[in-house]
Amino acid sequence: MRSKHTLLCLPVLLLAAGICSAQSSLSPKWEELTGADFIQAVHQSQGVCVLPFGILEKHGPHLPLGTDLLDVRFAVLNAVKQEYAVVFPEYYFGQIFEARQQPGTVAYSLQTQLTLLQETASEMARNGCKKVVIVNGHGGNNHLLPLFAQAQMASPRDYVVYVFGLPQPGVGRPPQKTTNDQHAGETETSAMLIARPDLVHQDRATQESGADLNRQSLPGSVYTGIWWYARFPNHYSGQGELGNVELGAFDQKEWSRQIAEALKAIKADQESLELQNQFFEDAKHPLDTKQ
Repeated sequence: MRSKHTLLCLPVLLLAAGICSAQSSLSPKWEELTGADFIQAVHQSQGVCVLPFGILEKHGPHLPLGTDLLDVRFAVLNAVKQEYAVVFPEYYFGQIFEARQQPGTVAYSLQTQLTLLQETASEMARNGCKKVVIVNGHGGNNHLLPLFAQAQMASPRDYVVYVFGLPQPGVGRPPQKTTNDQHAGETETSAMLIARPDLVHQDRATQESGADLNRQSLPGSVYTGIWWYARFPNHYSGQGELGNVELGAFDQKEWSRQIAEALKAIKADQESLELQNQFFEDAKHPLDTKQ
């Protein structure tokens, strides 16, 4: 027969066992790991560490400012359940000059963006992340991140930066009701209904217009920085009220699958660093390069 003391202690023992069980598997989140666990996590990930890249900007009248960051971290954290990697903490220091007129936008100078991203990648590498995978969650970074990746060729380094762009539509994707859907519209609202439904205020989606005002008359091949404001001054493109769980669930699952597939390929990649090292050696003696 168990004593009264033993019975009272049983819930504590069971709780302790649960805690031990929970701690037996490594968290993918950089900030949740102890120093010793971080070493193990980097080895387990084969030096592959992910930097989910978001932003702080208005997302129509109905979605949170951190939508891109929340969405990309949700997708990445589901991806690393399929292909383990260490995930860097919240990062929102990207390009968003086009939304500076809207409340809540945080737009760092270009110099700060590039310097902080370079130092972050370098610090990740110094901590054993020799394959730094930046996963983009914000359309405004579409030019910044390839530029950053190309800039890695400016000087020798012992790590490789990989950029994973925005996801491609998956086969069997539920049909959309809208064609104008670039920001806080049907697609992003649907994704947030899966990632953080508690932060979606879909009843407010019609309080502002997400229509394309098309206030420039220039050929499509001509680019100006004011193009977005000329078309979407409310920083809203689409109809968020049409977002739905079916579309969001499909897109989030497909995004995570694509990220996991990329991580698997990056783990297997032995050529990039070798070629990079050869490039830096060749770059020391350009006149010796066979013509």
